[in-house]
Amino acid sequence: MAIAGISANRLELLQIADAVAREKTIDRKIVIQAMEDAIQKAAKSRYGAENDIRCEIDPRTGETKLTRVLTVVETVENESQQITVEDARRKNKAANVGDLITETLPPLDFGRVAAQNAKQVIVQKVREAERDRQFAEYKDRVGEIINGTVKRVEYGNVIVDLGRAEGIIRRDEMIPREAVRYGDRIRAFIYDVRREQRGPQIFLSRAKPEFMAMLFRGEVPEIYDNVVEIKSVARDPGSRAKIAVISKDSSIDPVGACVGMRGARVQAVVAELQGEKIDIIQWNPDSATFIVNALAPAEVSKVVLDEDTNRIEVVVPESQLSLAIGRRGQNVRLASQLTGWDIDILTEQEESERRQKEFSERSTILMEALDVDEVIAQLLVTEGFTSVEEVAFVDVNEIAHIEGFDEATANEIQTRAREYLDKIEAERDAKRRELGVADELATVPGVTTAMMVAFGENGIKTVEDLADCATDDLTGWVERKREKDSEPVKHKGVLDGFELTRKDTEDLIMNARVVAGWIKPEDLLPPEIAEGEFEAEAEEGEEAPAEAGPV
Repeated sequence: MAIAGISANRLELLQIADAVAREKTIDRKIVIQAMEDAIQKAAKSRYGAENDIRCEIDPRTGETKLTRVLTVVETVENESQQITVEDARRKNKAANVGDLITETLPPLDFGRVAAQNAKQVIVQKVREAERDRQFAEYKDRVGEIINGTVKRVEYGNVIVDLGRAEGIIRRDEMIPREAVRYGDRIRAFIYDVRREQRGPQIFLSRAKPEFMAMLFRGEVPEIYDNVVEIKSVARDPGSRAKIAVISKDSSIDPVGACVGMRGARVQAVVAELQGEKIDIIQWNPDSATFIVNALAPAEVSKVVLDEDTNRIEVVVPESQLSLAIGRRGQNVRLASQLTGWDIDILTEQEESERRQKEFSERSTILMEALDVDEVIAQLLVTEGFTSVEEVAFVDVNEIAHIEGFDEATANEIQTRAREYLDKIEAERDAKRRELGVADELATVPGVTTAMMVAFGENGIKTVEDLADCATDDLTGWVERKREKDSEPVKHKGVLDGFELTRKDTEDLIMNARVVAGWIKPEDLLPPEIAEGEFEAEAEEGEEAPAEAGPV
């Protein structure tokens, strides 16, 4: 046999490499490389760390070869790593300056300390290779459901044996009140894999909405085949959940497909989620219809959408109020998460009272601003005029066409409205001057005098101050608490109450940066438009000399 002449030590070396590679599921070459590094380290300890010593193990025979590498130079400065041309040519006649000469070293006799150090090097290299293998194997499995066995429970965190790796389900990613013990089989959703100092960390969850979505994908063939699509999921783990689905085939009922015959499919998911109640809702492209569906089982009388603030008012009968809100606000909270809208729920009586209050407030504002009696103010509000600005700048015929009004009355009302706005504008301008707000701030597109007063009251007095603001400084922000049942806290911004969208505020800040000279106007344009304008300017520049004529 070809290996008949190989010593027992060599055979044993290869057998160890094979055994470790199989046990750790890593490449045999990596184990042999680790052994080479270990022997090389031991050799440096024996012959001196300053020497360039290299080790090679033949993967077929197991033969170990130790060599010292020397660089050929004209003048030796480091005897451990360099050799003169004359000495090098005694070993190799063709040696020239810059070449490498190798010297074979005798086999190394490992002592106890050297053997221990070599073992540590091998263990470390093998462990690193194992970690790399685990990370490579699981990094592309994020978004999958995986099965494992509970290995231990530490302070509520569950360590799961996945076979060739370990995963962790942190306490807040477990279903509340779910008890698990050593040896239990468990299913979880892989939501993150990170390469960390102590090895790859595989983070699992049973509480995330995606876990429930993947369970339905496994139980409902129509979802697996992409005939039925899950549009969104909202969960209160261990208690209740809502899932919105839509069918791409009009002949298939998406809700019925998810429920299954006698509820078999949904019950399989409910059992895995420890009895979590699941509302399956048909998704609808119309936001109002979708929100009404999401609030099931409550019945809705009316909805009013405000697309600028992404809020919706839902009016329900008095008898449906508690059902719409749900226990501790659970139903409306899940519906809000499912649809992405902030939902305000009012009873029909509350809505009626609020509208009467708004009608009265608007009438009072118009009475005081226009110096008219209550009847005229109420007529204007009834016709849809909600502010003095609308009265001042609308077409005068729209006021004249109101029953009981004529053209002269309409002109008088509009004149009073404009005079009132001019008076308010003058007062605001005086106020912002008093606050020390620079005139230059008015040159920023989108900035009004009312905004300048708000800026001055919050320490924003120059164009540079505005340019240095973040969007949240102006719009405010929502702080969401970690506690499950706590309400989010709204922090007011400088321009709170100005009815600006986040995009409007971002544009305001960018315009200020242009005026301040921080950026150029073309930086605000989409790349394709900016490039087109640049090319047009270049073409104009090329034509200019021809138009100028000869000099």
